[in-house]
Amino acid sequence: MDLEKKLAILGAAARYDVSCASSGSRLATPKGGIGNGAFPGICHSWADDGRCISLLKVLFTNVCIHDCAYCVNRRSNDLPRAAFTVDELCNLTIEFYRRNYIEGLFLSSGVMRSSDYTMERMVLVAKKLRTEHLFGGYLHLKAIPGAGRGLVRQAGLYADRVSVNIELPTERSLRLLTDKKKDDIIAPMGEIKSAIVENRDERKHLRSAPRFAPAGQSTQLIIGATPENDRQILTLSDALYRRFSLRRVYYSAFVPVSGDPRLPAIATPPLLREHRLYQADWLLRFYGFAVGEILGERQPFLDEELDPKSAWALRNLHLFPIELMTAPYELLLRVPGIGVTSARRIVVARRHGFLSAEDLAKLGVVMKRARHFLTIGGRMALPGSGRHLHLMRRDLVTRDLLAPLRQLPLFSS
Repeated sequence: MDLEKKLAILGAAARYDVSCASSGSRLATPKGGIGNGAFPGICHSWADDGRCISLLKVLFTNVCIHDCAYCVNRRSNDLPRAAFTVDELCNLTIEFYRRNYIEGLFLSSGVMRSSDYTMERMVLVAKKLRTEHLFGGYLHLKAIPGAGRGLVRQAGLYADRVSVNIELPTERSLRLLTDKKKDDIIAPMGEIKSAIVENRDERKHLRSAPRFAPAGQSTQLIIGATPENDRQILTLSDALYRRFSLRRVYYSAFVPVSGDPRLPAIATPPLLREHRLYQADWLLRFYGFAVGEILGERQPFLDEELDPKSAWALRNLHLFPIELMTAPYELLLRVPGIGVTSARRIVVARRHGFLSAEDLAKLGVVMKRARHFLTIGGRMALPGSGRHLHLMRRDLVTRDLLAPLRQLPLFSS
């Protein structure tokens, strides 16, 4: 099979893996080498389905010994199979980079023969790119569940990011839809975290020590293939952040690719639910929210009409309005329409004088949303704002949410 055909098969096979962000790398370009994964950073492109494919995003192979019901590359699926050689993928990456098509490589794979065999091939790709081609661009490797700790550690020495897809929110769902074991997924995640911590300590004493996965690790959860609610998913994500110091948990709306009776029958992927989970995840990581504040046992699913912060604010009207000139930063973050950047700007700007509603708009505050929850000098932020629930909800409801998510095709027809 020629290389172009392999690329077509293995590029298409990788499109369901969404965890391909490239932020956070600090690896320098080798002297005399090519590529840069740190500055000016990786430029993101978009596929016609709206998903980010900023890197050369391929599988090493779509041959797989596993038979996961939700996966298009499962063993029992009848589709064309292909596999790169190590040299083919290295040369392809370099040639694409030289033509300014890409700034790096995102490499995942089906499991061919065994986890260790597949992981060894992927590590060889990264090693040859770094040591023989002197490639300084961004590399993201997926650690194969069940791969040995030595191979996982080698991957981190060459890649900017190493990640493991947890795929499903509970062990029960794993047993239902896959033949994978929870421990085979969790063990590499723990190994990556341990190696990152050890490397950080080592570099405190020896700055010339090589970095281990400087962009950290991430994982991916499939949303909608199994019956878990949003509260269960966010609880898992919060635990993963705390236990493994993940940079990101990615949420991937379930795309029906087979008629397996174990899978739900849905007309379209739950993209809106995916979007709300990302918003809630942001609240956990940057806004100081706890899972129990976002979702309760009686309301385990996120509101489709309201973003999670607005929904929380409407449930907690007794805490509002807050006084803009004196409220602490942590409380400003809880106001709909105020983000991390605008909250920081407010804290700095109010030291130098009184702020008006016009000033807030200039600082990036979305006043249509924030006006119901703020006072400035004891007065409501804007005329017409207040505690009328129907008015507040009207201003907070997101309409035509998915319309701006549509992207232009990467390749013209």
